[in-house]
Amino acid sequence: MPRQARLDAPGTLHHVIVRGTEKRRIVDDDKDRQNFVTRLGDLATETQTPIYAWSLLTNHAHLLLRSGPLGLPKFMRRFLTGYAVTYNLRHLRHGHLFQNRYHSIVCDEDVYFRELVRYIHLNPLRAHLLNTLSELDRYPWCGHAALMGEVKYDWQEWKYVLSWFGKREREARRAYRKYMEEGIVQGRRPELVGGGVVRSYGGWSAVLSLRKAREGISGDQRILGTGNFAERILSESEGPLRYRHSPVERRKKVETILKEECQKGNIELEELQMGSRRSMIPQVRSIIAQRLVKELGMSLAEVARLLGVSTSAICRIMERSAQEKKG
Repeated sequence: MPRQARLDAPGTLHHVIVRGTEKRRIVDDDKDRQNFVTRLGDLATETQTPIYAWSLLTNHAHLLLRSGPLGLPKFMRRFLTGYAVTYNLRHLRHGHLFQNRYHSIVCDEDVYFRELVRYIHLNPLRAHLLNTLSELDRYPWCGHAALMGEVKYDWQEWKYVLSWFGKREREARRAYRKYMEEGIVQGRRPELVGGGVVRSYGGWSAVLSLRKAREGISGDQRILGTGNFAERILSESEGPLRYRHSPVERRKKVETILKEECQKGNIELEELQMGSRRSMIPQVRSIIAQRLVKELGMSLAEVARLLGVSTSAICRIMERSAQEKKG
């Protein structure tokens, strides 16, 4: 069967899995691990590629990243080639270090972001490299330690991750660690990395419901998300998959939209972002949310954090908008 094309565009959230060829080691010692992590961080900074979660194990690695202007294929090619060359030179070996093709999954951020962060960061425990969560708190070869404030990686987007768990850093860190602790008993999560139909429709319960209703279903190994998300990604990929704005242009566009709508409503941006419902603020927030989603393709979670409300609140705004159009 021919390989499927990568699904990618600047701003796409990916869960990337890199494995050693024939399940062989990709790191032998801490010097290799430091080389791997340093190269990852340097390239992420250079190419403006946000990395939210990662874990480096003996024969494979996991990354949760958002594709930058360079695109995922070029980013991974530069990263893996550079590391493999230095590893081979150091260990006097020849040939491929990694499997020919890394595994990448396009992810529905609104639904799966927190679960993926936890899944990736618990890998060292599942692999029995460590015994307790307390050990993981200080483990330098996994992004969890940066979220706990025990290890500093300037290139890791730890603030963005913590913003999913609370508005204040201390509270968010406490909530995040509790969330991690609750996930230990879940064990392996095959639905997050395998099974195109199951992934695309959000789990077996959804798939079984569709089958009982005798609805035709199809999945895609490249996608982790709800049915609607999978269908949207696949429909976009039928043509050139490109976002309309680069990250810099997107940021400027966001600032412009915020400024325009706040001026029209005669309100302060700070008050809007504090979650206030005074006077015209809910209406202005609704207009901004719709513009950010429709014009820039921002996820509901991104918009929610920007506007100081919950993701469910933004979801309700978008649902009301859709109903008004139908009516």
